[in-house]
Amino acid sequence: MNKIIRAMNRYLLTTVAVVMASVLLILFTGAPSAKSEAGSEVQTPASRPNILFIFTDDHARHAISAYGSKINTTPNLDRLAREGMLFRNCFVTNSICAPSRTVILTGKHSHINGVINNRVEFDGSQQTFPKLLQRAGYQTAMVGKWHLKTEPTGFDYWQVLPGQGTYYNPKVRTPEGMKEYTGYTTHIITDIAMDWLENKRDKSKPFLLMYQHKAPHRAWEPGPKYLTMYDDVKIPEPDTLFDDYSHRTSAAKVQAMTIAEHMNDRDLKFVPPRNLNEEQLEKWNAAYGPKNEGFRKANLTGEELVRWKYQRYIKDYLRCVAAVDDDLGKVLEYLDHSGLANNTVVIYNSDQGFYLGDHGWFDKRWMYEESLHMPLIIRWPGVVQPGSQDFHLVQNLDFAPTFLQIVGVEAPDDMQGHSIVPLLRGEDPSNWRKSLYYHYYEFPGPHSVRRHYGVRTERYKLIYYYTLNEWELFDLKKDPDELHSVHRHPAYSDVVQELTAELKRLRELYKVPETDPDA
Repeated sequence: MNKIIRAMNRYLLTTVAVVMASVLLILFTGAPSAKSEAGSEVQTPASRPNILFIFTDDHARHAISAYGSKINTTPNLDRLAREGMLFRNCFVTNSICAPSRTVILTGKHSHINGVINNRVEFDGSQQTFPKLLQRAGYQTAMVGKWHLKTEPTGFDYWQVLPGQGTYYNPKVRTPEGMKEYTGYTTHIITDIAMDWLENKRDKSKPFLLMYQHKAPHRAWEPGPKYLTMYDDVKIPEPDTLFDDYSHRTSAAKVQAMTIAEHMNDRDLKFVPPRNLNEEQLEKWNAAYGPKNEGFRKANLTGEELVRWKYQRYIKDYLRCVAAVDDDLGKVLEYLDHSGLANNTVVIYNSDQGFYLGDHGWFDKRWMYEESLHMPLIIRWPGVVQPGSQDFHLVQNLDFAPTFLQIVGVEAPDDMQGHSIVPLLRGEDPSNWRKSLYYHYYEFPGPHSVRRHYGVRTERYKLIYYYTLNEWELFDLKKDPDELHSVHRHPAYSDVVQELTAELKRLRELYKVPETDPDA
């Protein structure tokens, strides 16, 4: 009898020890781990978190109320921020659609991954984080805007818009050929994503779903239920709407992206989208016809005309954002009701920032703050402190290694970013970057933004327009709107010297060639 009791005691002690070890492992790593075929650490299928990457196109963070927007509210994005972490200092490496997307997939700067502008085809044979997740046992899916010319690789399932796609009645590329849908593209992309989650994925495997919207990209065409939203309000104007571009280099003056001069009739909704069906066209004309007639009768000129164009533009942009936010609410509710919420990391991001009348502009491309800054909100139940914020310098270069660490896969050495998982856990790494590198290549090109590269620290920004041989330095603490370059100011000579050296160091660190790669 005593032998039986001693044996039972040993069994209980062993069981307790195993349970305690598992608990400690979960606390320190996020989930239990095992060896993959490649030998790297991966988490066991039963506990590895799913990843839902929600991606928009040209969504400026100052059109998100969680970031303090003065022009709209985004209740579902606000909910995500309350339940997760909001990053205050997330930046893009190259503020244009295809390059940003490629940096996210590869974890490498544009000159390394090959996509320096929107004209280059993405080499889908190269290493990407979805491929590494596949090898670790994840099921991967890509839905929505792809914009990389070649077909998606590294995904078990995909349905993507060809090129920019359309806001209404989109054609969608699939492995089986082109499909045609009827309806508003934002909602259609959401429906495809939710159908995959509910009906088409292998539910025995953890998943990565990249759910990527076209909205709110130009030409900002609202869906049927949003056509008259904001009609009865006046959206506040940015303080820099009538910027005259003095006190900066010549680059700011020779661009082609002003609301005053460079919007076309499609942007301003004087003509309807080309691919509406009869019912959609009737609703469109009912919404815009009276507004356009009122504009013609007003016969506006000068600053009043610019103000009218701003109101037309910003309301359409925010209508597109509203559709994205509403659909995010549907997806979050689905995660709740399906039981997926507790084991799914939800990331919200856009491919870059955007000008919402700031400096009189629309579009992106610049290293100035409005286009350099990206929104980033991450919810990770059990790891991220709800309602928390982070102020470290983060880039889209960091996303690939972050996703890999979340699932327990070691990032390859040739990835140039750093995992932000320590930041998600509330840590303050002593060796975190104090500066970041930016490089824009697409000139000649749309909007005539000159090529430039630069360095940004917490307080300062140094920009070099290398085809013009002109420099700008901004003190972001004293001049957050970046209206006055102090590059030649004697009081900043030490800062110029320090940042010039830092810029050289970053270019060497990231192996940036002295001349731009061939496009």
